[in-house]
Amino acid sequence: MILMANLASRAGQTRARLIKAATEVFANAGLTKATTREIARVAGVNEVTLFRHFQSKEQLLAAVIQQAIALQAESLAHHDEWTQNLHIDLRDYARLCSRVMEEHEALIRTFIGEAKRYPDAARQIVYETDKLLRQQMVAYLQKAQQKGQVRRDIDLRASVDSFAGMLLHGMLRCSDTPTTLLGYSHQCYIDTCVEVFVRGIGTLLNNQEDSQETQKVGSKE
Repeated sequence: MILMANLASRAGQTRARLIKAATEVFANAGLTKATTREIARVAGVNEVTLFRHFQSKEQLLAAVIQQAIALQAESLAHHDEWTQNLHIDLRDYARLCSRVMEEHEALIRTFIGEAKRYPDAARQIVYETDKLLRQQMVAYLQKAQQKGQVRRDIDLRASVDSFAGMLLHGMLRCSDTPTTLLGYSHQCYIDTCVEVFVRGIGTLLNNQEDSQETQKVGSKE
């Protein structure tokens, strides 16, 4: 029993090292030029060990993406426990998303730079992995619609994608340009995105109620 637990622990550690190494190699070499041999070298294992855990480079890519968004997906999986205040919930979610994107900035820039050169398998992996995250956010907003907090004349899928785009742009811009030149902080950008987004999708009554509640919470922070 103890032996099996130790073997499982070592296997988990090796898998984690491989994912970390793959993240680094994909970011530095690009998706098409990255090789399993180089990933194994960076992870400190042989290529045979890599293939015991992942059958292909594509599977490694999927694991890298899944790990990158796991924290966001976990937070959305329990959105019933959120405050149900759009301003507060989306602000907290936006801060979490931005933190995750900052941690994986190099990899994100690689994805953007190679978007037109992705193998079809890589495109499918990126789409399917991100799909669950978007579905969870849409589900949260659908519940808000049922409560009269979100307008019913708006496409929620397009809204979620536009929100994600705003946050991505902010991460890239704030990373490239000093705050002294921008005239605002990254935190200010995130909070402004949330304000603009919520006011765009929210009903008039909800925006008034949420703003009052947000001010109360903000004064306590």
